[in-house]
Amino acid sequence: MLSLNIPSYSKPSGYQVSELAKPELSDPKDVIIKVHAASINSIDVKKADGMLKLAMKDSFPYKIGYDCAGIVTEVGSDVTRFQVGDEVYTRLPEISREKYIALKPSSLSFEDAASIPLAAMTALQALRKYEGDLAGKTVFVPAGLSGTGLFACQLAKNVFHAGKVITTVSTSKMEKVNELLGGGTVDQIIDYTKSHPREVIKSGSVDFLFDTVGSAMEYLSLMKPKSGRIVSVATMPSGNQLQEFSVNDQNIPIALRMALNAFDYVRKLRAGRYSVEYSYMFLSPNGQDLDELRKYVEERRLRTVVGTTVELSDIEAVRSACQVVYSGKGGLGKAVVKVASS
Repeated sequence: MLSLNIPSYSKPSGYQVSELAKPELSDPKDVIIKVHAASINSIDVKKADGMLKLAMKDSFPYKIGYDCAGIVTEVGSDVTRFQVGDEVYTRLPEISREKYIALKPSSLSFEDAASIPLAAMTALQALRKYEGDLAGKTVFVPAGLSGTGLFACQLAKNVFHAGKVITTVSTSKMEKVNELLGGGTVDQIIDYTKSHPREVIKSGSVDFLFDTVGSAMEYLSLMKPKSGRIVSVATMPSGNQLQEFSVNDQNIPIALRMALNAFDYVRKLRAGRYSVEYSYMFLSPNGQDLDELRKYVEERRLRTVVGTTVELSDIEAVRSACQVVYSGKGGLGKAVVKVASS
C-alpha cells in the first residue's frame, strides 16, 4: 500500500511516499480501511519531528496522517458494528480497532469527513470539561479558523448553546469567519494583528477559554473568578499526564517528569491566583464521539472547513501543505491529503 511516512524523525521536508506492506487482521476486533482521504494535524507533524519521543516509542517507517476516511475492506470475526463496504471515518491510534471507528456523515465527501476526527473530538471533549451548563455563558476560542478552533466555535454555539462566542483571526480572515462557520456562530471577532484580546474583551467576563495556541496564561485576567475554566491543548502536559499517555510502558525520565510537573503546577498556581481552574488535556479517541459528531453534521450544526487539498502522489505539494501545518502560520481550516481510490 502507498503510505506517507518517514524513515526517521523529520520535518515535512523529509516526508516520503512509498510502498509499505498491506496491514493484516491481527485481532478479532480489527477493521481494515481502504483510505480515500487523510487530514494532517499539528500534533501529527510535531510528533513526526520527535516531540513525544520520550513518551512514545515510535517504530519506523513512521506513518503520517491518522485522521482518515475510507471504506471498510476487511473485518475481524468479533466486529459487529461494521461490515465490508461501509464508509467510515476515524482518528486512529496505532491499530484500527472497531471502538475507534464510526460511520462517516453520508452528506460529506471522504475529504471533508477526514478533516473532522482529531480536531472536532478534541473540541468536544474540551467543552465538556466545563463544570456546569455552558448555555448563555461566554466562551473564548483563540484562532477560530484553525483546524481545532473552527469546530470549537461551532460546538460552543450550536451544541453547548454558549451565549457569546469570541475568537481571534488575522486581518485577511476577518470576513471569512461568518462565511465559513455560519452567521451568528461567533459573536465577537477580534483582529489580533491590530488589537490584543486583553484590550478588547472585558476583564472577568469569560467563563471558558479553550486554548489551542498556548496563550492560556496571557488571558487569566479575562476569566470570570471562581467559575472560570481554562482547558489547553497547546501548552504542555504535566509529567504525570505524559507518563499516563505514554505507550508500550515507556518510562519518562524522572528529571523531565519532575520538570513538567513543576511547570504545570506553576500554571495552575497562576490560574488559582485569579480563582480560575486550568488544565491540560490529551484527546481520547473513540467511536462514540464520532457518532455524536456525525449527528451534528447531519443536523447542520457542524460544518467542515478544508483549506487545502493535495494529492498523495504529489509529494512536493504534500510537504508544502504539511509545512504550513507545522509552522502554524497562514493556514485556513484543515489540510487534507487525497489518496488515489484505485
